[in-house]
Amino acid sequence: MKNFKILNLFGFLFLICLFAATITAEAQSTKAPQLGKASVKEIVSAMTLEEKATIVVGTSARTVDALKGVDAAGNVPAAPVGAAPAVPIIGSTQSLVAGAAGTTYVDSRLGITPMVLADGPAGLRITPIREKDTKTYYCTAFPVATVLASTWNTELVTEIGQAMGNEVLEYGTDILLAPALNIQRNPLNGRNFEYYSEDPLVAGKIAAAMVNGVESNGVGTSIKHFAGNNAETNRNTLDVNVSERALREIYLEGFRIVVQEAQPWTVMSSYNLINGTYTSESYDLLTTILRKDWGFKGFVMTDWGGGKDPVAQMIAGNDLLMPGSAAQIQAIYKAVKDGKLDEKVLNANVERILNIILLSPRFRGYKYTDKPDLVAHAVVTRQAATEGMVLLKNDSAILPLSKNIKKIAAFGNTSYEIIAGGTGSGDVNEAYTISLVQGLQNAGLTVNENLQNLYGIYTKAYKEGVTTGRGGGGMFGGAAPTTELVINSGLASSMANTADVAIITIGRNSGEGRDRSSGEGDFMLSTTERDMLKAISTAFHAKRKKVIVILNVGGAVETASWRDMTDAILLAWQSGQETGNSIADILSGKANPSGKLAITFPINYSDVPSSKTFPGVPVPVPAAAATPASATPAQGFGRGVAAKDTYEDGIYVGYRYYETFKVKPAYEFGFGLSYTTFAYSNIKLSSVKFNDKITVTVDVKNSGNVAGKEVVQLYLTAPALKLDKPTLELKGFAKTKLLQPDEIQTLTFVIDSRNLASFDPSVSSWIADAGKYDVKIG
Repeated sequence: MKNFKILNLFGFLFLICLFAATITAEAQSTKAPQLGKASVKEIVSAMTLEEKATIVVGTSARTVDALKGVDAAGNVPAAPVGAAPAVPIIGSTQSLVAGAAGTTYVDSRLGITPMVLADGPAGLRITPIREKDTKTYYCTAFPVATVLASTWNTELVTEIGQAMGNEVLEYGTDILLAPALNIQRNPLNGRNFEYYSEDPLVAGKIAAAMVNGVESNGVGTSIKHFAGNNAETNRNTLDVNVSERALREIYLEGFRIVVQEAQPWTVMSSYNLINGTYTSESYDLLTTILRKDWGFKGFVMTDWGGGKDPVAQMIAGNDLLMPGSAAQIQAIYKAVKDGKLDEKVLNANVERILNIILLSPRFRGYKYTDKPDLVAHAVVTRQAATEGMVLLKNDSAILPLSKNIKKIAAFGNTSYEIIAGGTGSGDVNEAYTISLVQGLQNAGLTVNENLQNLYGIYTKAYKEGVTTGRGGGGMFGGAAPTTELVINSGLASSMANTADVAIITIGRNSGEGRDRSSGEGDFMLSTTERDMLKAISTAFHAKRKKVIVILNVGGAVETASWRDMTDAILLAWQSGQETGNSIADILSGKANPSGKLAITFPINYSDVPSSKTFPGVPVPVPAAAATPASATPAQGFGRGVAAKDTYEDGIYVGYRYYETFKVKPAYEFGFGLSYTTFAYSNIKLSSVKFNDKITVTVDVKNSGNVAGKEVVQLYLTAPALKLDKPTLELKGFAKTKLLQPDEIQTLTFVIDSRNLASFDPSVSSWIADAGKYDVKIG
């Protein structure tokens, strides 16, 4: 009897254990699915509405507990009286990667990891020195976009992208907020240095090469600013009024090329409106064109604080709102509860973000080192800067400098304080910058010490009340002294007596948040600069010595009124941390200049076709135009007042205008001198009748005495029947290898139906008129 009871007790305990095991198994079977193990659709199905509303908004500090106190109907509690507005701050992120622009939402329940997003177009922008950390996190300051476009060398730009992407990866970042490829419609745009060209083919091809290079590291890019972001003044409220044809052919075409040739992980919508609608709220732009027409596979994010209505942004296909605010989460949550936002639309937004998170290094568990190869990256930076510099003038073949020239008189503030790049999010925190003077000295040349000391004293006095460094004075600050040291005739004569040659550097800087001026000291030389140039050229020419001008600028400046006072002009741009060495490579003849202009340098600012309307004019806001209850105020930097810019120039931007209407520029698009000469011959077309495509070949011979590279450009002149057409349009380009004297290279171009077509708004299609098309190569 006793044994029987014991057995029954054992059986009872055994049943309890089985029951407990069953409960445990059931609990495990209902555990939330994990990203990477379950499909994205399964993850979205398992998400709560709160999670969905949160993941489409960046993790600014202001998003913490955004839905705390929100009731089941989605009603949001009133904000405390006197609460500070949610104003996004760029580079305020200190978690994960200090100084990054922002991060995305973490959902540990579903295995969703964050992504770190960081600027920028000329190199990774993060904090280099951190509290309680003895290590440094410097990044390479690569040449700005105008330099890279001026190389016309997509293979070299891919190498720059590979180096830049390596720094993104090894510093623990997931997505680089670059490249920027808006059209340089007007030379006064403050961010032109971040953009590539006035031509969409150049912009698209160079940007595609950059994206492919960066993303070869397994990190992402965000091409920006999509679209029509061609001015900084009132950029958050500027309404760009542009024809559908100009929008398609000029302002969207570069983005199409990048999407279809490189498939970037993300696209960043711009701050501005296009024809009355914020770009981040435009379904036609973000869904119909970008996704349906072009086949874009990634997600779209806002620029920081871009747009007004988060619900409209979700519907349009703008998937991620950066850097994020509590109000945006609340508005999206409530809109679903109220039936104003279909949850299926929100699901699609979330899916696109999750698909990219799956690709990110942080999700894949990459063990970053914080030790990218900065030394190797400096080498490719120097090469790219050298190839992108453009020789604008070289009378009597003064360059390269002869071997008997050893002593240099270096004039101009930026000979000593070189501007490596622009300000704002396009700035980089680099470990060093090589000035012109340092570059000359590294090349074995001697710089006049008395003049160097004089500029040192002047610069020191300027800096006493100014934060120093590239982009000094904060994110939107300046750099070197903006007012030149006065050089009188006596000092100029003294230098002419001792130096072999004079080098004058003219510096200009600009950046995010403001546009340049058409007046003196910016687009024009200042009176002090003009007097300096006159005094130096008079003194040195009297001694039969030469004067060289270096343009250390991010965009076009006026040159026609003073270039005759010089013997040579080298457009050095803002070429990154190796700028001084790259200039010296060209001046000394170590490298043969091969850069060509990807923009037009006008004789006068009034010659620019957009000069009458840029950057737009303020417009009154009707009292009835109230902000929707679900919307957040237009935010971001440079909000300004409501303004409008009507693009009266249409498709006639840059060289399309100058060539068609026979307006002579100072230096034309595609121009650039070399130390050698090239001959073109044997141009052949595969057919004189078009059927799907035509192949064009041309032989390029180095007919000079120095090894060099040549940029070959192919243009088409199309018949103007139903639509008006520019006199010519660029349809292809290539750069030769380094050709030795008498060496020949055959280049091949393909002309397809897209090259022949123009956008006809009346039928909303691309059409090509029948007739004769002229092929021009040069």
